[in-house]
This record gives sequence, structure tokens and C-alpha cells, in this order.
Amino acid sequence: MDRGPGQLMGPYEIAHRLGVSRQRFQQLARYPTFPKPYQELRGMKVWLADDIERWIKEYRQPRPTEDDTPA
Repeated sequence: MDRGPGQLMGPYEIAHRLGVSRQRFQQLARYPTFPKPYQELRGMKVWLADDIERWIKEYRQPRPTEDDTPA
């Protein structure tokens, strides 16, 4: 039995996952390396969460944490 495409993410969820504003997400979504949407719904696109996670691992550098800053 087909279980479907997996978890989907919209612009709000992706922006939150990336820690950026929705406007910044829209800029990132235009990058040629950014995954193509899984589907376009009326007025909104959705992406496969697995595609987004792969993109993050390949193209986003980790942000420094408090533990990374010199004392």
C-alpha cells in the first residue's frame, strides 16, 4: 500500500526550520539549488520535508551557538 509522499512543509514551516523570515525564505526558494516544490496548491507551494532537510545539510552552514563563542 502506498503511504504517500511523506511529510510536507509550507513556507511558514520552512522559514521556521531555517530560522529566517518568510521574506528571506522566498529569496532562498529562488536559488537554483533549492528543491523544487512537491506540489503547487491554490496560492501556496509545498515541499517534501526530506528534500528540505537534504538541502539544509548540503547548503546551510550551522549557526554559531553560545558554546562556540570565545570567552
